[in-house]
Amino acid sequence: MLAGLGAAAIAGPAFAKTKSSPVLTLNPALPPGVLDTAVLDSLPGKKPLIKLTYRPPNYETPLWGLRTALTENDQFFVRYHLSVIPEMEALRNNYTLTVGGDAAGKEVSFTLEDLRRMFKPAEVTAVCQCSGNRRGLFSPHVPGVQWGVGAMGNAVWSGIRLKDVLAKVGVKPGALELGMAGADGPALAATPSFDKSLPIGKAMSDDVILAFAMNHQPIPHYNGFPLRLVVPGWTATYWTKHLTRLDIRTKPVDSFWMQKAYRVPKGMFPVEQPFTSQENEQTAPITEMVVNSLITSHDNGAKAPANGFVVEGVAWDRGRGIRSVEISFDGGVAWVPAQLGKDLGNYSFRPFSLRTGRLAPGRLSIMARATSNSGEMQAEKLKFNPAGYNNNVPLSVSVTLA
Repeated sequence: MLAGLGAAAIAGPAFAKTKSSPVLTLNPALPPGVLDTAVLDSLPGKKPLIKLTYRPPNYETPLWGLRTALTENDQFFVRYHLSVIPEMEALRNNYTLTVGGDAAGKEVSFTLEDLRRMFKPAEVTAVCQCSGNRRGLFSPHVPGVQWGVGAMGNAVWSGIRLKDVLAKVGVKPGALELGMAGADGPALAATPSFDKSLPIGKAMSDDVILAFAMNHQPIPHYNGFPLRLVVPGWTATYWTKHLTRLDIRTKPVDSFWMQKAYRVPKGMFPVEQPFTSQENEQTAPITEMVVNSLITSHDNGAKAPANGFVVEGVAWDRGRGIRSVEISFDGGVAWVPAQLGKDLGNYSFRPFSLRTGRLAPGRLSIMARATSNSGEMQAEKLKFNPAGYNNNVPLSVSVTLA
């Protein structure tokens, strides 16, 4: 945790349900413990989100918060591993980013004002998705935060290019990885700090930025204020919040969070840029997102008119962009092409919609599947892994037609 910054663990539930509160509908495939305990709850600066844990804070975006291509800041999901969160005022008044390491030309500390003044602005629209999104829908269930579908969001991220900052400091030959650390910290000294890394080639790509703003507003406290690393196309475990330290390294980061956690069986998922310095014979770090889609217009158990209605949702992938989305009304036997909405960039949610014709009254199961511009399609069967990552099987939404 950044020296000199005050820190505070968050308090318990702060949202009292009222008559005007939205009704929370959870996927029945979630574990019973989640179905029994998950509630709508508010953090400072946030609308009610689905509280799964509050120390550390892990709050999921409800389905209604994902019905637009850009996710509102106050509805954006919150994910922490460590329970000591730096205070907003301390971050605002006593903040520096230090860049160094054994492969750096020099060590330099930047204030926020330095970063804004010294480097050209950059912007990217990108999906931020927890690696464990939909973990709670694995069968059999696996340990970890039992996320439903809302451990993700899409935003316009504004800041400066990471590669410009690294170039200013100097990157020596032999640089292998970039280590990252933030100001959040553990409650107990024995708990490992959340230290992560990127391959230096990824860190030097044009799309990776240090973001000051989210949807053209300062990044919310619980989403990484005042500076967050944005790594489009890669899962959010690399999107370090409250960023305070960058180390240009000649050796791999050997932290718990790189070498033990956030790993999958080697070769299980397609990747375009392998993280070879962190691979071993059996496993590799989870990195790139897989193509996926979500129907957002209807909760499970919703009612719809039999004379026709509109199915809507969003699709996304690692950054190739979405070629097509198809809808099925018969359990995946036949598929009908949906209409794609506005393209906000290859890293963004891509909206889709389909207006149905008249349908027979009764129960109806709706599914969506997306295909990326690279030809990658959602998986027909779950690729089971012990950590519950990259669940991209088409989900079934049950509605009642009348």
